[in-house]
Amino acid sequence: MRILPLVLFLFSIHFSSLGQKMTTAQMKLGIEGADNSPLYVKDVLKKKFKIDTIIVTRTNFFNSLADSLAYKGQVKKVYGPYTQKGQRFLVQVLAKAPNTFYRVSQIFLDTSVFSYRFADSLSDNIISRIKKGPETFEHLAQSYSMGGETVTKGDLGWVAEGVLIPQIARELPRRKKGEVFKVWSANGLHIIKKTEDPKKDTGFALMMRVFL
Repeated sequence: MRILPLVLFLFSIHFSSLGQKMTTAQMKLGIEGADNSPLYVKDVLKKKFKIDTIIVTRTNFFNSLADSLAYKGQVKKVYGPYTQKGQRFLVQVLAKAPNTFYRVSQIFLDTSVFSYRFADSLSDNIISRIKKGPETFEHLAQSYSMGGETVTKGDLGWVAEGVLIPQIARELPRRKKGEVFKVWSANGLHIIKKTEDPKKDTGFALMMRVFL
């Protein structure tokens, strides 16, 4: 009569220590193969985890590891281990959802440096030179822009809807591909080029961090 409880007890010990005996590679395979990976991490691996919603703001020029994995990572795939602030962890992409992205370029004139009148006059001159040619938006962005986009010749890449400055976001749907126009904001004056028509792409990702 005592054999069955003893067997169950030994099985319980084996089950609870399974996660501790697994190698990192085995853990990754186990998580990827589980139908419910958070439950697998909790009940089988006995590891702490955290689920985060990551907003993809750009499809290039990523700001962090999370941004890069959210966009480039495959659903169900487990990546890592990574180390951050002394903590080792794995990352699994649980799900993705789309958003609208705009490809834009910018020449930014900072009105904390220039007067509004001068910035307005300079922007008209820049736009006129672009339209007349042979000077290009890219060349003039390197010469005049006062933002970090000087390094990329004005190119901001594909930027998610909802991330753009509201004044620019409102104007873009009204403009044609290749059109150059100016927009005022609290930060200054933005000369914008709508480089491409909008597209749907990965805009959100649900990701799980498993702490080792």
